[in-house]
Amino acid sequence: MVSEALQGIENKMKASERVFREDLATIRTGHATPALVEHVKVEYAGVPTALNQLAGISAPEAGLLVIQPWDKSSISSIEKAILKAELGLNPSNDGNIIRISIPPLSEERRQELIKVVHKRVEERRVSVRNLRHEALNELKKLEKDKEISQDEQKRAQEQLQNITDSFIAEVEQVGAEKEKELKEV
Repeated sequence: MVSEALQGIENKMKASERVFREDLATIRTGHATPALVEHVKVEYAGVPTALNQLAGISAPEAGLLVIQPWDKSSISSIEKAILKAELGLNPSNDGNIIRISIPPLSEERRQELIKVVHKRVEERRVSVRNLRHEALNELKKLEKDKEISQDEQKRAQEQLQNITDSFIAEVEQVGAEKEKELKEV
């Protein structure tokens, strides 16, 4: 019973970490990567749709993204969505494909992005702690309902704290890697 509760929380923390990594991938560094735009919502046939479902996205060189829509009539919608997403990118199209030149980051912009990374790391720490709190309440309920002993509950709390500490350390490491990537010129 305790192991199932801990396993459930660990799975939620893993999912949270995965989402965090995806979130940080959308923060622009000096390199072009499809992750910068793939989740931009494009109004297509009246439905907001992720860009990666409407077009092929590639980065043929370090400073260039190429978006090749499967439906050529969606080019203007895609351009508008990219501009509206406030990514600091200016798309241009030739009627068939959209090219986005990724300009080098200024030092001021790098510092702003590093602050964004720090903020997101802190948000994820809070998220992991909230999951820990949820699990602690579940463990206390199990003890109160006499399904586990007080000793089992204490051991489970220690295990939970170890799991939480490892996920927070992982989040901090991912944040530090992104910060290092942003500092590279």
